[in-house]
Amino acid sequence: MTVTNNPTLTSAESAAPTVGRLAYWLPSLLALLSAALLWLGWPVHPGPLALVLLVAWVPFLRLEQLLVQRGASGWKVFRYAYLSLLLWNAFTTYWVSYSTLGGGITAVVLNALMMSAPVMAFYHTKRLAGSVLGYLSLPIYWIAFEQLHLHWDLTWPWLTLGNGFAQANYLVQWYEYTGFLGGSVWMWAVNILAFGALYRRPATDGPARRWLAPLVAALLPIGLSYFIGSNYQEKGAAAEVVVIQPNVDPFLEKFSSTPNFIPYDEQLSRLIRLTEQQLTPQTRLVLWPETALEEPYFEQSFDANPKIQRVRNFLGQHPGLELITGITSITQYPSKETATSTARFRDDLGYYDVSNTAVHFPGVTGPVTFYHKSRLVPGVEKVPVALASLINNIDLGGFVGSYGSQDERTVFQTATPGLRLAPSICYESVYGDFMAEYVKRGATLIGIITNDGWWSDSPGHQQHVQYATLRAIETRRDVARSANTGISAFINQKGEFLVRTAWWTQDARRYTVHLNTEQTFYVRHGELIGPACQALAALLLGFTVVQGVRRRQPVVS
Repeated sequence: MTVTNNPTLTSAESAAPTVGRLAYWLPSLLALLSAALLWLGWPVHPGPLALVLLVAWVPFLRLEQLLVQRGASGWKVFRYAYLSLLLWNAFTTYWVSYSTLGGGITAVVLNALMMSAPVMAFYHTKRLAGSVLGYLSLPIYWIAFEQLHLHWDLTWPWLTLGNGFAQANYLVQWYEYTGFLGGSVWMWAVNILAFGALYRRPATDGPARRWLAPLVAALLPIGLSYFIGSNYQEKGAAAEVVVIQPNVDPFLEKFSSTPNFIPYDEQLSRLIRLTEQQLTPQTRLVLWPETALEEPYFEQSFDANPKIQRVRNFLGQHPGLELITGITSITQYPSKETATSTARFRDDLGYYDVSNTAVHFPGVTGPVTFYHKSRLVPGVEKVPVALASLINNIDLGGFVGSYGSQDERTVFQTATPGLRLAPSICYESVYGDFMAEYVKRGATLIGIITNDGWWSDSPGHQQHVQYATLRAIETRRDVARSANTGISAFINQKGEFLVRTAWWTQDARRYTVHLNTEQTFYVRHGELIGPACQALAALLLGFTVVQGVRRRQPVVS
């Protein structure tokens, strides 16, 4: 056999049409296109680009259809689905790696893997139960997964589809009825109808018949949103509030282990100085950010701490002023039997919890109220109990294990008539049903305290503040937001920014907020869409399994 160094194509290979090569790469291109469109429409690109989300899944649906037509296996469908979801996660939340590279990579890889579950459930339902039920099942499976993702230990609701309209919240003023999962329904409905118009309607149908349903599905909610938004008026009594942005670098300055550590007394001085720049005799409440007072504070001897005494003295100089700030607190338990499942043990402390805490100072005197952050960041603030139980000795300067938390929402009641604040800490403000529970318990103002400096100047802190606008719409509550680094802001009940700070600046802002006491439909009735989809998903999965079993049974003649 003769081997040539410069082999040439056979006549058949040289005659292969370009379209054949394109067909080979088409599934990969469709996976990339869908991921790119989801990224393009997601916050924080300009608001009008959010409309891209209404067709962003069309390439993905075409990808699945194409693979099925080619007789691809379920494993191959999974691979391409996972590729698309992985790219979307990476494009949109790559910034998580700024805080921790390993954690960021893990979040992207695992979240895309979990998102693949509802997609594969759709694929098998369509294969075994037919296309009509199959396409109907896709939004049901997906939203059932989103509902699960809001409430389990691996919770990560950042990419819940309804959050995608945060940059264009004027399109979803009806969230006061549905919550943000209503946006997930809307997105899937328009995408599936648009896909059907492109790839499933008979060729004999004219453009009007083909596109009537997707256009109505897209435009009707937009028209309803404009109607609701244009007729809504701010409600409630007025109160003057100040938010502080101290801008202490969490990587270099904030903690005692960082190279350019700013002593805690100096950090407290900065907070007080910035606050005094904005105070007026009418100021009723000040918000300092998450872990503004970082040095661990023992709750049982809280007022004995010199820094707390300094805070009390500051409040004593401004009669009628109240303060809410983030701290790191320690709760001690008298025995193992009274301790929580997240409690640690140390010989000199006994059983104790470390918590990411919000504390309310009602003035120079009066007992403080603590709220322990309840929705904890997986991996960073919460680890499985079985693993955490292996950790006994903990250096309080660098926490390891799960933080303490509480099951019930705490609403801070101030002396100002009608001013009752929901103390949301960082990540908690991404959860629509969680924040609605605060309002159901009487909150008239949403307060968000956060430290977004972990993500540098990336889409992370911008997405986070935009999501707060959806919480304002769902509950029709003003939002006062204090960020250590990031964006501090005031947001009205329509989700509009009234005041906002720049990134990476020391700042303090004052605004007169409204204290609405009325409850929206979403607040009164809670999350309805998610649980309903979970029930329907269980029925669909059961039906699909039965269909699969029937197909495998031999036919008896």
